Amino acid sequence: MNTEQDFSIVAVDKFIWATRDSGYKGTPSAVAELVDNALQAGATEISVTVTLVDRQCEFPLIVSVLDNGSGMDATTLRKALRFGGSTRFNDRRGLGRYGMGLPNSSLSQAKRVTVHSWASRNGDVLESYLDIDEIASGAISEVPEPRSVARPHFVNGHPTGTAVTWTRCDRLDNRRVSTITRKLLVALGRRFRYFLWGGVSIAVNGELAEPLDPLFLHPSGRFAGASQFCDDFVYQVAADPENRQHTGTVRVRFSELPVAEWAGLSNSEKRLRGIAKGAGVSVVRGRREVDYGWFFLGGKRRENYDDWWRCEIQFDPVLDEAFGITHTKQQIRPRPHLVEAMSEDMEAMARLLNARARRAHHEARLAERFSESEGRATKKDCMLTPLSRATRARDEWVLAALGQKRGTVPERSRLSGKTTGYRIVPAALSETAFFNYARDAGQLVLVLNPEHPFYKIVYRRLLDSEASHDTVLRSQIDLLLLAAARTEALLEDRQAIQAVEGFRNVWSDTLATFLND
Repeated sequence: MNTEQDFSIVAVDKFIWATRDSGYKGTPSAVAELVDNALQAGATEISVTVTLVDRQCEFPLIVSVLDNGSGMDATTLRKALRFGGSTRFNDRRGLGRYGMGLPNSSLSQAKRVTVHSWASRNGDVLESYLDIDEIASGAISEVPEPRSVARPHFVNGHPTGTAVTWTRCDRLDNRRVSTITRKLLVALGRRFRYFLWGGVSIAVNGELAEPLDPLFLHPSGRFAGASQFCDDFVYQVAADPENRQHTGTVRVRFSELPVAEWAGLSNSEKRLRGIAKGAGVSVVRGRREVDYGWFFLGGKRRENYDDWWRCEIQFDPVLDEAFGITHTKQQIRPRPHLVEAMSEDMEAMARLLNARARRAHHEARLAERFSESEGRATKKDCMLTPLSRATRARDEWVLAALGQKRGTVPERSRLSGKTTGYRIVPAALSETAFFNYARDAGQLVLVLNPEHPFYKIVYRRLLDSEASHDTVLRSQIDLLLLAAARTEALLEDRQAIQAVEGFRNVWSDTLATFLND
């Protein structure tokens, strides 16, 4: 046929090359499509293998994905290799929907994809393929009819299943097997975390993917320790703003990372855990993460403190159009009515959590500044009269006041297990004294009043200073105040306690009078 007179809907030779650039972000996204298909087929074991064939050849790597799903008959296999040929087209009950995943993802990474599938233990193993060069040259114009082949070694004892193999891989993200393996383990562990928690196993070159919870909430996550912040937000949203009969549920969850415990981690450890540069919102469709980014947060710009909180949005597949889900399931383009419904709440929460993270880091820095004084006092404590472990009424009042400021009294992990220790906490109590204290199960908590003139004029300057002589002077003031508070803490007689507290209050007021202009 004269190509100049060819008015067919699709120019196959050009389409097959153009479709390779249809939006996959990289090799992990393309492999995730094959994992979707496996899960849709009921697989519980999925194995990804990246093999180095010949370092010197043009295409040295082969990638395969093997599953123990239900397998396919000949007709289903041919349809699966067609663009848009899914037997579940527009079915929103599973992970797939358009039937583009297998051919599109495979040819985005390799020039040839071969599929083996078997639907019974003793039945035939069927094989078919797609080849870019053969399609573009016109050598094949339809999916080759599957043929029966000898049972390959990689069937691996699965009674049913499918194996997808990419050869002539010319578009993989990396050329090193170890690099691809590492990136796949991280990406698949996060995107399919809910399936991994549910008992599905996904392995890459024999190493099991661990579920990675970007919110750091799940106790089975590789790194846990965050706490959920407030209850979930739940929205009922129309799939189409012009037709509000069809609605779906959107559930939004926020978490706070433990600044006091993790702020001191090394930069490499923060990168390993996904803390550094990890700010964002995880968007989950049907238990599968489809995107991660800065979504629905209005005018809130991303800042360093935003690394210390996380958000997850889960939505019903009926809302695909509202979220702007594409056939690659790796990004969202939310429609205006969805953004309008959610962004005000989301932005307000983002700003609140940013402020809390900023405050928590400030308190963590203070805790680090106080650690030298606390440590020296703890070291010398064995030379002094032991403090009673009993809590008095006046101690309970101070501790209760501190307890209203969640996290104000940080635990010092280096003191855990010790019967005696010291903590210094800046906190405004409802009094004018410069300092107060409490006995807390054998520990001494020194509370400094940041509203007192001595703190504002003298102490804060020393606390904020990086100069060594200021650090030494402040530490000596800490020890002076710890000694005074500890001496008071030894008292048990009620009248003596009241007399000393009265003296401390008058002394604090007199000091404030001398310092104020």
